[in-house]
Amino acid sequence: MDVFFLNGSGGPLFCVYHGAAKRRHPPLGLIYAPPFAEEMNRARRMAALQARRLAELGVDVLLLDPFGTGDSAGEFGEASWEIWREDIKAAMGWLGARIDGPVGLWGLRLGALLAADVAAENPSRVSHLVLWQPVLSGDRYLTQFLRLRLAASLDKSASRETTKDLRARLSAGEALEVAGYKLTPTLAGEIGSRNLAAFLQHTPGPPLLWLEVAAESNATLTAASQEVVDTVGQLRPVLARSVLGEQFWMIQETTIAPNLLQATEDSLRK
Repeated sequence: MDVFFLNGSGGPLFCVYHGAAKRRHPPLGLIYAPPFAEEMNRARRMAALQARRLAELGVDVLLLDPFGTGDSAGEFGEASWEIWREDIKAAMGWLGARIDGPVGLWGLRLGALLAADVAAENPSRVSHLVLWQPVLSGDRYLTQFLRLRLAASLDKSASRETTKDLRARLSAGEALEVAGYKLTPTLAGEIGSRNLAAFLQHTPGPPLLWLEVAAESNATLTAASQEVVDTVGQLRPVLARSVLGEQFWMIQETTIAPNLLQATEDSLRK
């Protein structure tokens, strides 16, 4: 394992590199795009575990803190989707040079949407696309995120806000604090305009691994996810399934989903 800072367009980016125990032929490397805001912190344990286990299988893995998050340069309120796209591409350049070939992108939740965005723009540079519990609609995700602010104000006597009110304030150019994070109008607008299906319907595209967790062992993908998978499956190789596990990115206590780790390894095992 190697910890270092990578030069990004906005400043130094904190990276943790898990080198392959034994290089595969052809080599396989993955760059991890983390989820949004507090979900990123709650998912760190899972990301680290998966990176170590994949490295043992011969996969080079680079865990990245995008600009304004974690230990990277900048404040969250200074970040933008476009900067994060550039961060992923900088990481692709570094890892691609390391393994001398195209790299895969692995993203969780909103990070999966970001990874799909970058892959759609750079199909020849992306060997694999691994999506954990991907966000399908940036607009719906933004609404869910804003509801965290509403939930935090339920016990206050002040007049109740609505998501419509909050969106209007963002549209007027006002930044909002949500669950301890400064959400700027720029970032909100960029997230709200992203749609996963649109990115995945670009062709050609890399093979896609789509994994979700569910509370029941016999669960299938959500109907909305399955609709996207069915469409994309006509354009590129797709392996999609649901596994038993907890939504670790939503749970304050450190939680892991062993079946998700194993399903990812099984799918990427040579």
